[in-house]
Amino acid sequence: MFRDTVNFIQNLYTTKEFIPLHEPRFNGNEKAYLNECIDSTFVSSVGKFVDRFEVEFARTVGAKYAVATVNGTAALHISLILAGVEREDEVITQALTFIATANAISYIGAKPVFLDVDLDTMGLSPKAVRDFLEKNCVVTDGKCINRSTGRTIKACVPMHTFGHPCRIDELNKICDEWHIALVEDAAESLGSYYKENHTGTFGRVGAFSFNGNKIITSGGGGVIVTDDEALAKRAKHITTTAKVPHKWEYVHDAIGYNYRLPNLNAALLCAQLEQLEGFLENKRMLAAEYKQFFTAQNIRFVEESEHSRSNYWLNAILLDDVRMRDEFLEYTNSNRVMTRPIWALMNKLEMFKACQHDVLSNALFLEERVVNIPSSVRL
Repeated sequence: MFRDTVNFIQNLYTTKEFIPLHEPRFNGNEKAYLNECIDSTFVSSVGKFVDRFEVEFARTVGAKYAVATVNGTAALHISLILAGVEREDEVITQALTFIATANAISYIGAKPVFLDVDLDTMGLSPKAVRDFLEKNCVVTDGKCINRSTGRTIKACVPMHTFGHPCRIDELNKICDEWHIALVEDAAESLGSYYKENHTGTFGRVGAFSFNGNKIITSGGGGVIVTDDEALAKRAKHITTTAKVPHKWEYVHDAIGYNYRLPNLNAALLCAQLEQLEGFLENKRMLAAEYKQFFTAQNIRFVEESEHSRSNYWLNAILLDDVRMRDEFLEYTNSNRVMTRPIWALMNKLEMFKACQHDVLSNALFLEERVVNIPSSVRL
């Protein structure tokens, strides 16, 4: 089976050279826009491409406002601040996620609470969240209090794993009932929809990433989206060092962050965004071919769940057990086909071992079995 898989992937990408997991494609106006940006001399945090990208991105996902940032983790960090998270507050998230989710919570001095995921979406489970809240929490004076720690649970951060939307509408309802702000980690899900609404637009704020391996990229980059004008204005302010607008004076009225996306990167993103629909179509065709192949091999290919339309950012398969997973990883990577396991659970990492969590049965099951396979857009 391993040899057949390597041969199949080599045929998909028409090469026997090294096949990376996900590499960028620059087939549009990237060079033209970069040259225009360089010629203008506006290559840093001021320039027309930043403004243009924010407008076009908001339109793409169906949000009223978008504020570009230097990377996705910065976008999530600011999103949590906008949601009112403060030091010693608690934030519910999933144990099965990329480290950026937990890091952004920690930057504020807040404490993550790691809960289980659904097997089909690999995203935060509404049932796990409701069960945890009913067992451990109470609403007092409009605040959700964790009885076991005495802390306020201020926000909930679900992550749309590999671009597959979680049951975000159910999570939104639960958060409303328990007076918890919903902040979407949509880093991996540009082009993904749940019940015909784009991911990242269900909560008060959502955060996206444009890291070098994302579906569109500027080498880095991120963006915050919201329908709240006041939040958007505050996001723009504190991501640009909280400088009060003035032609020459340097007055800052809050602790701000140097998180503004450079115009040079925004030029790349404008060109990439123009190609998004083609990228999505290409990736769905790739996912369909993978599904057909792995179904014939009696291996589960991870598909979009009911009511979802996934961008299939990173394709994934589910192997029988951890031994088979490790053998598959060894064989494929030794034969120039890059594959990787899903992330280690956050509560197993040294800095998060003391964090509260539930039984995580689904997350543990997936941690031992999920493997990502090459998912680049094919030329």
